[in-house]
Amino acid sequence: MVQLHEEDFGTFKNEPVRKFIWTTDSGFSVSVISYGAIIQSIEVPDKNGTNSDVVLGFDDIDGYINRNLPYLGATVGRCANRIGGATFAIDGNTYSLAKNIGQDHLHGGLIGFDKVNWKSTVNGNKVVFSYLSKDGEEGYPGDLVTNVIYEVKDDDVLYVEFVATTTKKTVVNLTNHSYFNLAGHNAGSAEIYNHIININADRITETTSESIPTGRFIKVGGTPYDLRVPTRLGDAMRRATDLYDDNFCVTSTGKQDINFVSRVIHPASGRYLEVYSNQSGVQLYTSNFLPSPNEVALVGKGGVGYRRHGAFCLETQDYPDAVHHAGFPSAILIPGEIYRHKVNYHFGSVSVDGPQVVLN
Repeated sequence: MVQLHEEDFGTFKNEPVRKFIWTTDSGFSVSVISYGAIIQSIEVPDKNGTNSDVVLGFDDIDGYINRNLPYLGATVGRCANRIGGATFAIDGNTYSLAKNIGQDHLHGGLIGFDKVNWKSTVNGNKVVFSYLSKDGEEGYPGDLVTNVIYEVKDDDVLYVEFVATTTKKTVVNLTNHSYFNLAGHNAGSAEIYNHIININADRITETTSESIPTGRFIKVGGTPYDLRVPTRLGDAMRRATDLYDDNFCVTSTGKQDINFVSRVIHPASGRYLEVYSNQSGVQLYTSNFLPSPNEVALVGKGGVGYRRHGAFCLETQDYPDAVHHAGFPSAILIPGEIYRHKVNYHFGSVSVDGPQVVLN
């Protein structure tokens, strides 16, 4: 049986920030907050029944307002990832966006969806967060009404759905930016390297040194991006010259609604995460821009210092910079259509003492 309750999580611009917590009989629990429609915590039992919080974050609203430059747990939009040159054109009209990463646009701009307090409604076992992004906000055309729907069921799955409609043609590419460490949010890079990962993708989108897609694809075979077979993440990261901040092109399994994207397991705890989505891509990011060992750590939950490679992200999405590449699936939403992005996070634990996992 799933229980859902609500409590205060501080204020933002004199408005209350609400926190919603689901718990199941297995001990699995998920907490989300209305600010940024953020996943604040996910508690998962290990193979011995011991719970750990497996997502990075903060204990209070001050952390999310003042220290969350890495978008920990956030709903990201109106357009996740990068738009090259911070500009795009639709029907001959050019739109200029904030240049908030070099000369390019990242994760919705200076005040993206991660930096607003969403309206919240409880509908049975679901929590619906709603936000109106007005025409011209951060440079984007059209009034965009967005709902993010969270639900937890008895199967220890977190179901997330993004739904949006617009009054003008616009660019929409929403994602959740949770940072996972299945050993626990406080376990750091040593345990991230021991995770076993596979991703259902035989191509990635090639990018420039500024992470802007060129429009071409790279086949993963024979490269560090070939994660079709379960691979120790630390070994894969050593083979990759630029570590991981890349869009993997998800291979369709033939289903119309949702596809297998990725499976990650932490052998010592037995915890695993499986991701399923209806999106064409997934960004694997190994938290390369968290502070290095020589820098001041980002202080998170429980006073833990978060550092580089202390977590991984699997951001389901349309391909980055799709508005500039005719060969990519379109990220343009037109009036009368509905944007729907579904992603399911399956959590659990298994014994991995046997031969099914081999560490190099």
